[in-house]
Amino acid sequence: MPVPVPELGSYNYVPETKAQLDWAELPTVDLSRLNTPENKQEQAQILIGALREKGFFYVKNFNIPQERVNRQFAIGKRFYDLPLEDKLLYVPKGLDEGQFNGYVPAGRRMIDDENKIKDQIEIYNIPKFNGDFLHNHPDIIASNITEIEEFARSLHTEVLDPLFVLLAVALELPEDYFTDLHQYPVKSEDHLRYMRYSKYPPEINAKLQNWSYGHTDLGSFTLLFRQPVAALQIRDPTTNSWKWVKPQDATLTVNACDALQFLTGNYVKSTIHRVTVPPKDQQHVDRLGLLYFSRPHNDVKLATIQDSPVLRREGYTENGFEKTGNEIPTMEEWTFAKQKWQRTKAGSLREDHATALILPGFREQMYD
Repeated sequence: MPVPVPELGSYNYVPETKAQLDWAELPTVDLSRLNTPENKQEQAQILIGALREKGFFYVKNFNIPQERVNRQFAIGKRFYDLPLEDKLLYVPKGLDEGQFNGYVPAGRRMIDDENKIKDQIEIYNIPKFNGDFLHNHPDIIASNITEIEEFARSLHTEVLDPLFVLLAVALELPEDYFTDLHQYPVKSEDHLRYMRYSKYPPEINAKLQNWSYGHTDLGSFTLLFRQPVAALQIRDPTTNSWKWVKPQDATLTVNACDALQFLTGNYVKSTIHRVTVPPKDQQHVDRLGLLYFSRPHNDVKLATIQDSPVLRREGYTENGFEKTGNEIPTMEEWTFAKQKWQRTKAGSLREDHATALILPGFREQMYD
């Protein structure tokens, strides 16, 4: 059913697709069921099963009203309604070197070399509100900054902290193990993102396979609030087949990222995902996303956790950096090395880009 119209004006709504798609069967973590040790253990096993077998999962009952989510979508829509010249004032200096807070314009990548079609993806990233980052925003963001800060902080306390507790329980670690690595007051490259995939005309969609290539995210967890537009796909880690991820009411879609893969010695897999061309009955709208990217503190070394009985029993004691004898990067070093690669204007599947060496011990891989 349609979401209520926010005060700031609605974003494009589209009914659920009628297309018969191959949907992924994803588990759901219920954050209302953490009130007893037994329930907490139950949800921890659901989480670790999802991370091991799927990489993506849903989260429900996270104590953030839908009206607040709608407001954030509306703010994002108002930002993208600004003239391009106004948005370009907020492109970060050093974008090509990996800086990412602020506005990233569309058209920086060729997503179809044969037909010379560029991406239509716009990004606006808002960093933490912990005193470590400059907040210089256009009026639509600045005039709502208190509300945006409160929303970003609530994602941390109401969603991320409980997930990190469950991950620690699943790995038989102290419950505060991962929350200690992801404290909001400590400097890390977390950010809230408004992201728009602008629609292509039908004749262009007919030529395209995907709107973005298969990739992994670089942090811990990515949180995604979604419109009911079918476009997200995951690469099933057990079959390597692409599955559609169904938008669900009153849930967050969450995926595991590179940092958790490194910290668990590949026990948790960083999920490969892409945005593909929506079904024909949903191609007439812009796809607006509201995301939060969680990352460990900048000074955290991405070494395999040695304190987990689970990882020791299962034999996950080294990540790629350790196995090859290369220096283990800090989260800050990893972030900016991969961001520099992500922000390049190179064609995504060009060999020197798609399999680039990010740091000694890790070679990237893109997927079509």
